Amino acid sequence: MAAGYASDVLLSGGVIAYPTEGVFGLGCLPDDVDAVERILRIKQRSPTKGLILIAARPGQLDPWIDPAVSGSLPDPDPRQPVTWIVRPAARVPRIVTGDNPGLAVRITTNPTAAAICDAVDMPIVSTSANVSGRPVARNTFVLRRNFGHLVDYVVPGECGPAGSPTEIRELETGKVLRPGRS
Repeated sequence: MAAGYASDVLLSGGVIAYPTEGVFGLGCLPDDVDAVERILRIKQRSPTKGLILIAARPGQLDPWIDPAVSGSLPDPDPRQPVTWIVRPAARVPRIVTGDNPGLAVRITTNPTAAAICDAVDMPIVSTSANVSGRPVARNTFVLRRNFGHLVDYVVPGECGPAGSPTEIRELETGKVLRPGRS
């Protein structure tokens, strides 16, 4: 039920706060530039940094990934999720990649986040629920207090199964850009 309402909010151009594998996130549809800009304003984040797209399954990412690397994402590990940097498809708005040549993507293992992606049948933007440089909201009380008045819907649910932000790696080289935390 919550995923269905979140889907309605996203499909009408809204912004949600929702649980992910490690922390609460802010999200919208990646092709809705106005909503992406709104997230950047909420976070006070530079548009040069880029954002992550999460999906419930690899096929949802195919239109967003360069066809030369599409289908090559490893299966996700629920205990240690990895965000992969891949070559983006031509359709990806620059506001999603920022000044980066790659696109950050992850197959989510959080059931609530996956249900939202399935409900909209596409990936969604995923960025931590915090103002840039400040601590991330780690419980629903803090999430609602800090972001409830700034987003259109706070999706109920718990973070997990990981306990921290995900590791970030380049798909083509395997180079670790941000180590995972245990």
